[in-house]
Formats: sequence, C-alpha cells, structure tokens
Amino acid sequence: MSAPSLLPSASLSNSLIFNGIHHEDSPQSACGMSALEPVYLCPSRSGSNTTRLMRTQPSDSNASILASKSSSKDIPMEVLSSKPSGTEKVPNKEGDQLSTMAPASDGSQTPLRLTPKQRRNGWIQFLTLCWCVWLVGWNDGSTGPLLPRIQEYYGVGFAVVSGYVSGAATNIWLNDRIGFGKVLVVAALCQLFSYIIIMTAPPFPLLVCAYFLTGFGLAIQSAQANGFVGTLQENMNFKLGIMHGSYGLGAFTSPFASTFFSGLSSRRWAFHYTLSAGLSIMNVAILIWVFRFKRQDDVQREAGQEPSEEVHPIQDGNSFQQIVGIKAVHLLTVFALIYIGWIVTFIIRERGGGLHSGFISSGFFGGLALGRVALIWLNNLVGVWRIIIIYGVIGIALELTVWFVPSIIGNAVAISLVGLVMGPVFPLLVSHMTRILPKRLLTGCVGLVTGIGMGGSAALPFITGVLASKFGIVSLQPFVIAMMAVMVVVWLFVPRHDRRAD
Repeated sequence: MSAPSLLPSASLSNSLIFNGIHHEDSPQSACGMSALEPVYLCPSRSGSNTTRLMRTQPSDSNASILASKSSSKDIPMEVLSSKPSGTEKVPNKEGDQLSTMAPASDGSQTPLRLTPKQRRNGWIQFLTLCWCVWLVGWNDGSTGPLLPRIQEYYGVGFAVVSGYVSGAATNIWLNDRIGFGKVLVVAALCQLFSYIIIMTAPPFPLLVCAYFLTGFGLAIQSAQANGFVGTLQENMNFKLGIMHGSYGLGAFTSPFASTFFSGLSSRRWAFHYTLSAGLSIMNVAILIWVFRFKRQDDVQREAGQEPSEEVHPIQDGNSFQQIVGIKAVHLLTVFALIYIGWIVTFIIRERGGGLHSGFISSGFFGGLALGRVALIWLNNLVGVWRIIIIYGVIGIALELTVWFVPSIIGNAVAISLVGLVMGPVFPLLVSHMTRILPKRLLTGCVGLVTGIGMGGSAALPFITGVLASKFGIVSLQPFVIAMMAVMVVVWLFVPRHDRRAD
C-alpha cells in the first residue's frame, strides 16, 4: 500500500517529523489512518549531524499531515519546513542543517541577519572593549615620559614584567573557571587598585606590588578583548584593526598628560595616576553595565551570534597543557615579546632628547593608531603573512635612516612612519592566530602570547639599559634594528596557511 501525499495547508514555524507509532486516542485521518504524534527535530548542541528529538503535545496547527502504515514497518515521513519570518536560512557546509550564518570553507563569512537590538548590543560590546584597550594604551603611553622621573625618585628601574607574565598564565585558568564578564571586572579592579597605590608615591616595595597588579590587570584585559573580537563571525579583521587602533589612540593621548606631570617637582609625578585612577573607575563601571558578569557565549548571543562547538570551553584535558603543546604558539610568543619589547625600548630611547621629548612618543603612537586603521585595505589585499614581512623590512629601512641621518626633523618624520608601518603588526598577529590556532583555545592562546609578549616591555628595556651602561647610548640604535631583524626572521617560521584543527 503506498503512502498518500502530504497535504500542507500552511507554513510551519518548525520542522516536524512523526514517530510512526499508532495511538488509540489519536485523531483519524481522512484515509482511516491515525495521525501521528509530532516531535520537533532540533540540531544537537555540538552542531554535528546528530539530532535529538523533543516530544511535544499536538497543537492546533493548520497543517494537515497524513501518514499510512504498512504491515511490515512504518513508512518514513518527510519533513515539512518553511522559512520563518525575518530569518534567512542558509545551508551550511554539511548541507543538512539550516542556520542564519554559515562560514564558507575558505574562511569567508556570510553576514548575519540581525535585529536592530542585536546589532546595537554588538556595537555596544565592541566599543566597550575598544574603551578597555584604549585604557591599556593610555597606561603604556605614560611609561616613556614618566620613566626618568620615577627612576630619579626611587633610583631604580621597573619590575612590571612579573605581573604581565602572571596575568598571562592566570588568564587561561580564570577564563575557564569564572567566565569572560567576571574576569574583565577582576582585571579592571586590579588596574584600579594599582593606580590608587601608585598615586601616593609609596615606598619602593609597595610600588613593585602595584606594578605587578598593573601588569596582571592589563594582560588579562588585553587577552580577553582580543579573544572576544577574534571569535566574532562578522567583520572580525576590521574590528580587530579598529580595536587596536584605539590602543594607539590611548598611547597617543597619554604622553600629553604624563609629560606635564613628569615636569613637576618631587613626588608630584604621581598625580598622573590620580587621573588614571579616575579613568579606571569609569572602566569598571562600564564593564559591569555592559557585560553583567556573563560568560562570552552568553554575551555574544545577545548580539545575535550563536557560538559554534569550537568556541565552547573544552572539557577534555588541561587547557594550558594543550596550548603550550602547539608549536605555533611558541613562535608567536617570541614574535610578540620582541615586537612589544621593541616598541617600549624604542620609546625609552627617545627620552634622550630631553624631558619634553615625550611628545615624540605621541608622534610614534599617532602613526601607530593611524596605521592600524588606514592600512586595513592593504592588509586584506596583500595578505597577513606577507604584509608583516613587508612592514618589518620597511621599518628596518626607516630605522637605518634615523641611525645614519643626523636630522631632528627627518628623524621625527621617520619615527612617525615607523609607527605607521609597525602599528598594524599586532592586530595582524591576532588575526593570523584565529586562522592557525583552534578557536576553542583562542582566548587562552591570545592571553599567553600577549601576556608574555608584554613582559618584553620590561625585559628588553632592561637589556637595553645594560648595553647602554657598558657601551654607551650609541648601542641602542643597533639593538633596536637587531630586534626588528630577529622579529622578521621568527615570523618566517610561523605557519603560513590555515592548519587549525578544531
């Protein structure tokens, strides 16, 4: 006996199937067969082809579905589905499930169909992270102008490296245990408390503890922001460039304030951290208001992005062990350490021009911020792997100009151009990480790379100081160029193509 045709009279909001079991109290169909009990067909949480069935009570649907039953076995039923209002269903690469967004095999992304509220939430979240990263840049840009005064006051150098490295390692554990929203607030509070301590110009041991908290908080905030934006399914590369441009903007503006305070007598240099503490209070309040201590998956759902399986926290094994077992992570960490350490060494070297030469660092960071936004089109045209090598070679050429051409104006222009070409390197680094590293480990990987990389901001300037004390100030320029050359060589060994295994 053949099955009668299905007679849908209206579109259904969900795909329905029937379990093929006859119930005595089931309503009879037109052909004498009992209508079958519907269940919803839902994709599993893992996103695979496996499905789970959720039994539901029959509703007063205006769709009539008829089925027949043979004597030997149930005849399989077709699935009725129609396109829900307001949602564009796009088949994914597996061809069986429907979704509102499906990544292509080449890594391109299909734009999400978002409601106005979801799009507004997404932009509020993104701009909040830009503000957070701006404050990281504000802190880093203050280092150069304040360094001579702090060293004069205490007679010592910095000890912030331990905070950065500790923050990098702790971020992986915190992200798995307490989640994105809480981790950000904890890190912002650490930064706030450190500024409150420093603004009192405390004894040196307490200053060391404060800088440890600063490094800890900055490393975690930077890692969380990069990990969040790196997992976005829409305009990820563009938003990474904008976010890192906000870092450059913060580093561009802070020397104007810190240079003023560094010119004050005695301990008044610490007044700069009163201003920084006020900004940090705003940071804590905004992070609590926007993210409300939620996990990353929950926050992204509010912006219309449904996390895929690969972004979910892993449950098998230790995250840290899996991260350090990836060869590319070690190469990227060395690259980031040299890159970030080079920037700070470069700025500290410029302090030799006098107290108010702190404005030179503003020119450098201004070029850095501009390059991270204005050169996005060129990065997309050439490709991440190639363009980093090109930027490195151009940067070395400009540094050679600064070394051999004794012109103050020419050197100032060259320094700004160095910032322009070297600025995009770090957001490009994060973008490349999203291509070659597992997404489920991305936030932890970014935390380790950026945290230890920020440790270079203290370690490499220390080496610079040792060289300067032994060989004189003339040794700094060759050391800066050597770091840039090593950075380019290390990048040559970083995997070029997508080798990510999710």
